Amino acid sequence: MGKSIIEIEHISKYYNLGVINNGSLYRDIQTWFALKRGKDDPNSGMTAKDYEATPDGFWALKDINFKIEQGQRVGIIGRNGAGKSTLLKILSRITAPTEGRVKIKGRIASLLEVGTGFHGELTGRENIYLNGAILGMKKKEIDKKIDEIIAFSEIEHHIDTPVKRYSSGMYVRLAFAVAAHLESEILIADEVLAVGDAAFQKKAIGKMSELSTSEGRTILFVSHQMEAVQRLCSSGIILDKGRLVYQNNNIENVVSQYLNPASLSNSEVIWENKDQYNDNTFKPLKIYMTNSEHEITRDFSRSDSSVNCIIETQVQVPHTLFNMAVAIKRNNNSTVYVTWRNENSGSNPIKQGFNKFIVPIPVNILKNGSYYIDIYAGVYNEKEIIPFQSIVLPFNILGEENHQGDIHPVIQWDTQYQ
Repeated sequence: MGKSIIEIEHISKYYNLGVINNGSLYRDIQTWFALKRGKDDPNSGMTAKDYEATPDGFWALKDINFKIEQGQRVGIIGRNGAGKSTLLKILSRITAPTEGRVKIKGRIASLLEVGTGFHGELTGRENIYLNGAILGMKKKEIDKKIDEIIAFSEIEHHIDTPVKRYSSGMYVRLAFAVAAHLESEILIADEVLAVGDAAFQKKAIGKMSELSTSEGRTILFVSHQMEAVQRLCSSGIILDKGRLVYQNNNIENVVSQYLNPASLSNSEVIWENKDQYNDNTFKPLKIYMTNSEHEITRDFSRSDSSVNCIIETQVQVPHTLFNMAVAIKRNNNSTVYVTWRNENSGSNPIKQGFNKFIVPIPVNILKNGSYYIDIYAGVYNEKEIIPFQSIVLPFNILGEENHQGDIHPVIQWDTQYQ
């Protein structure tokens, strides 16, 4: 057993419903008017129905217990509203738990959202010193690191520009470079790297892995991108509606449990975007499957003659190098096949506005059992918009036959006579 650097004991966080404090009069009026009509708060990223509710509020976290050892790389996984960000805010001391206690040994560098800890009127260089001071570092210590930080961020030409003029990608580059290079024992990253391009994500994950291996830095990483979690983390936990439902020291087991269609049994038949994907090139709106009768369902027979995966999207800026894929995967996360849009030379071009992709699924080749659809979208050699294992939609092939092999195609045999 290694030395515990974080100990979480019976942590719970309770929020009262109807409390108005959005930081501006306009938003306060919006919130008050919505609650008065019995609607969800438009300025809140969460609703009570996603959690364990009481008449007056809800538990965003409920009785969380686990320990993290020094040097561990822990992936924290869960669907929207699971309580991941609330947990990280408690660990970062941004908010206090309602119940329980947290023991932390060492300094924490947090990347919870773009621009956290930056002052918009200060330049990038000045914000490096500001963040170092917040972590308790002396100016001489920061001086030794600053050239390395600037080089890693790849924004040398803008380092003396006020950060209020930075793009979200530049914010992330500098914020990560600061958090990774300044002296702290614990690094917390909450989905913020999803804003950066694919090349910088890969670079950042490599840096976090290096910090953990060479310096014993403890990493807590939250992401909906399962491939990124698997590349970086060695262990993980799954949160669901504020509760810790699974924990394992093997990250492959954690991801498998999370993506297993059995764990998705309560998922909606239609996947809907709740503002987690908003790229101008490709914004998914809804994803669902239909049978031969054009009914939306996730249960099919092998005799269904026309099963389709429907992907409804909104495109603001069409890109000629945009590409997407649909993978069919088994409940053990192995891949049956992947179909790429660019393989079909007859595909209609993507246009600005609403686009509906219709992807035929040949269920007659699939054995009976549980599967899920895995979506990918990106711009070739430029950025990943939706990595594989980010959006999954479970479905079932019904029946009781038990055949050998990975697939079960219906093949017409021919017989010849002499």
